[in-house]
Amino acid sequence: MNKQKFGMILPITLLAYFLILMDNSIIFTSSVQIGKSLGLSAAALSWVSSAYTLTFGGFLLLSGRLSDLLGRKRIFLVGLIIFGVSSLIIGLSQTPEMVIAMRAVQGIGSSIIAPTTLALIMDAYKNNMRQRAISYYGATAGIGSSVGLLVGGGLTSLISWRAGFLINVPFTLILFFLTLRFVENSERKKETIDYLGSLLSIVGLIGVIYGFTEGKGLFVLAGIIILGLFIMHERSTSFPLLPLSLFKNRIRSGAYVARLLFMMAMLPFWFFLPQMMQSQYGFSALQSGMAFLPLTIVNFIVAMQLPQLTARFGNNKILLVGEIILAVGLILLAFSNTANGYWAAILIPMLILGLGQGLILAPVTSAGVHEAPPELAGIASGVTNTMHQIGGPIGLSLIVSITNNFQTEIWLMALFTVISVVVVAVFVRSNNG
Repeated sequence: MNKQKFGMILPITLLAYFLILMDNSIIFTSSVQIGKSLGLSAAALSWVSSAYTLTFGGFLLLSGRLSDLLGRKRIFLVGLIIFGVSSLIIGLSQTPEMVIAMRAVQGIGSSIIAPTTLALIMDAYKNNMRQRAISYYGATAGIGSSVGLLVGGGLTSLISWRAGFLINVPFTLILFFLTLRFVENSERKKETIDYLGSLLSIVGLIGVIYGFTEGKGLFVLAGIIILGLFIMHERSTSFPLLPLSLFKNRIRSGAYVARLLFMMAMLPFWFFLPQMMQSQYGFSALQSGMAFLPLTIVNFIVAMQLPQLTARFGNNKILLVGEIILAVGLILLAFSNTANGYWAAILIPMLILGLGQGLILAPVTSAGVHEAPPELAGIASGVTNTMHQIGGPIGLSLIVSITNNFQTEIWLMALFTVISVVVVAVFVRSNNG
């Protein structure tokens, strides 16, 4: 493949990644309508989101490693089939049980797509082309989440919440045929799959995510213990699901922590802000989604400049500046008086947050796969996406357990971001040293 041209690999991977991120955000602006349509209680409604989050986060490590062992194209196609079929069934479902069950299945499909898309980029591009591709990938992570709020609000207000899921079907079909046509098969590796490690990782991660999502400390503790057993098993097995050598690189390890803290702040932001605007300003689902447009636009503009900025200043320094700007935006929002309305209280912090988010996502993604050997690109991508998935529920549950005051919620998000600033500063300094 000509390394000077992106070809079709980049559009395929970015569209697939965009779909799964958008699909998760759609729930935030359409949850009220889903609850009314299916007659769901608040507790049952939370499972429409939680079922997806549990399987998405729980299966990420296994999915990432399978793409290393069984081939990117094969695993990616399986993920697309699972995601597309489950989206169709959700859109047509008439019972809450079927919606929740299929959301869990959809999460498995997403857990395959997320790490495999990044691994496909790692395989297809080198040097500057890889950096540019990862910049676009990182931008997609932020834009997909923000646009999901807009698309979810628009489709829900204008058509139905079901349209937010049914729209996945034609896109998935297009991606499936494009993948068959343009993505090359990679070799299957003659290596045993770590089934015990797979089971321990899935149960442990689901336990942690479920415990934090539902506020059940015993599940969190059990999940942590099982993950501890998973790490012990990985040390002793000759064919690990998660080679612990991945964590010897300080930049990668720091990036995993930074990704976790980023989502501890940003998922609650995407969750609480639409609710606040709908309850306090009387915004519709569509209007609350539109309110995120300034953040999305700034994010996109910054992301397009990242390859040049990274070439000049370095990936780690850009990440550090982004974390600082994100912290400033959250602190400014925490000081703002929301009673003054959207334009006076929310717009300026939203622009600053878009700038910070745009400077963070691509560099933290790049750092998460920094110097990862090609044969471990899938699992390195899996760890990066796992941190992305478990960070949100952890941050959201901690904030919900502490306060229900919007300003205090924002202060806690700012605290997570300040901690991330310290973490990034440490690995930037160690790398320079």
